[in-house]
Amino acid sequence: MPTCQPHWTAYLSALMVPLIAVLGVAIAYRQWRTAQNKLKLDLFEKRFSVYDAARRMLASVMTSGKVRDEELFKFMVATREAKWLLSNDVARYLDEVLRRRMLELQTLDSELEGLAVGPDRSANVKKQTEIKNWLASQIETLDGKFDQYLRLAH
Repeated sequence: MPTCQPHWTAYLSALMVPLIAVLGVAIAYRQWRTAQNKLKLDLFEKRFSVYDAARRMLASVMTSGKVRDEELFKFMVATREAKWLLSNDVARYLDEVLRRRMLELQTLDSELEGLAVGPDRSANVKKQTEIKNWLASQIETLDGKFDQYLRLAH
């Protein structure tokens, strides 16, 4: 009496198709996760370069006491992408608050050269001191504004 049981290779070949499909899905998922992580890293690097430019600008003003044209230009170029990489609030802060205060400090510094000793010169120096103190306090404010954008959550 002959038996009609399939050979073990028949079972194996029947299981190979679903096994290959599962393996393909697993590979596709890992590729998708890798692409997502790469996107996060690329976005982090772009956002960090904006943050770093702002910190460098503040550090430059704190160390020299002046807003140098070339440093301000670097700051403006590096932060121009902020409106696409960060919130409107952060972009406005960088452009309308920090940059304008730096320009104000630069203007006061250039006006100081032509002022004779007296009340106008004293008022100019006082205003410059206020702006420099405000800019020094902005390092912590900057950290707070960028905090949510520079976290690499997994």
